[in-house]
Amino acid sequence: MLVLDVDLVTGRSLRISLPSTSCLDCDPRLLPFGLGSKIKTDLGTISMAAELTSTKLNPESHIILDQPLLRLPHELARRNFKTVQRAVEREKEYIIPAIKETAAASLSNTQTPDQNLAALDAMISRMQGLKRKMESLQEEEKKIHNQSRKRIQHLETLHKIPSLADVKYDQWSRVRLDRLLVDHMLRSGYSESAKQLAQDRGVEELVDLGVFTQCQRVVDSLRRGETKEALQWCGENKAALKKSQHNLEFELRLQQYIEMVRTQDKSKKIEAIIHAKKYLIPNHQSQNSEIMRAAGLLVFTQDTRAEPYKSLFALDRWRFLAQLFIQTHHELLSLPSQPLLHIALSAGLSALKTPLCHSAYTSSSSNSQSTSTSVCPICSTELNELARKMPYAHHSKSYVESDPIVLPNGRVYGKQRLMEISRKMGSVGPGNVKDPTTGEVFHEGEMKKVYIM
Repeated sequence: MLVLDVDLVTGRSLRISLPSTSCLDCDPRLLPFGLGSKIKTDLGTISMAAELTSTKLNPESHIILDQPLLRLPHELARRNFKTVQRAVEREKEYIIPAIKETAAASLSNTQTPDQNLAALDAMISRMQGLKRKMESLQEEEKKIHNQSRKRIQHLETLHKIPSLADVKYDQWSRVRLDRLLVDHMLRSGYSESAKQLAQDRGVEELVDLGVFTQCQRVVDSLRRGETKEALQWCGENKAALKKSQHNLEFELRLQQYIEMVRTQDKSKKIEAIIHAKKYLIPNHQSQNSEIMRAAGLLVFTQDTRAEPYKSLFALDRWRFLAQLFIQTHHELLSLPSQPLLHIALSAGLSALKTPLCHSAYTSSSSNSQSTSTSVCPICSTELNELARKMPYAHHSKSYVESDPIVLPNGRVYGKQRLMEISRKMGSVGPGNVKDPTTGEVFHEGEMKKVYIM
């Protein structure tokens, strides 16, 4: 039982007990009295002492949302190393046999000195090319390491903050909010705005501008009806795509086939068949049904109404390919499928949400008979619909009024408060009470006392 000795309406000391499943700003028992904000203030004052003893910061619970902060640089460093390894192996496979062959030819005099020099020049040229590539990859690795260092320092700052009441925690939280906003803007396609915000806030090293900009460039090309950049990306990540659950490259090759058939030109259809044999048929074990549908396209035109051929010819497939690329891209780089801002906002909404937040009688905005306006964030116009599918907050304790009664319409109030507010409203006759939320009037004899076992 939560007991507050406070002066709420009459100036007398009252015992007030509140249900934890109620939102203080939209509880129908408190709305008409305008008590939600008062009780919140009193609750805040009472809990302040307890809060001061329980404000120790737990960094581990805070960095759950920040896992991608270090995961992506690690993935980029791993891929950079693999690229270096493949380049070295490829040149090794060429250079070593070429040196042996040139040396043998020189010893056996089977080649002229000029031919030997030309072979050596070719090898030197390839090694110079390898050196330039290694220098470029080394610079990229330095950038990744510098980015990782800045991010680790950002997280280390959190571990040095002793309390949630520390001003440094507010500063750290502001930086995280800036990161979440930039991440959301990047995922929404506002790359330039995100870049400007990151520069203004000084968080360039804490956000993934380059990765999302590259992703958006490929997505834009797919929405324009082009597959070149997406296929080039698939070629660069061929090894990683073998482990992916998505079949992006096959879908891109299928789209190329569809565009060839769409023209209804005989030469293009022949080219489409050759294309299918080269790129589609090798996937017959996993994509046999799609290949059979693709073969059927040869006898249909793009204005057909027959399914599934109508859907294959539909221009909406480009949007499907763009979304598939985003999913595959994020999977390969271990990026969350949802913006981090959505995840954080969902957690906050769930922590505040109660069953009354989506009641038809929540506030005067939804009920003209309501006597007060809710300031509960979940009940606000901006967040109400967004929070509709969120789970309710978990409460370990329940509180009830000391003198609960139920009206004929099923709504429960404290008897003393209900009668007092009815008298203050002045529009209710003697012996009657008015439901402050719905505006309905009932006789006092119709009230029934509530007993809670």
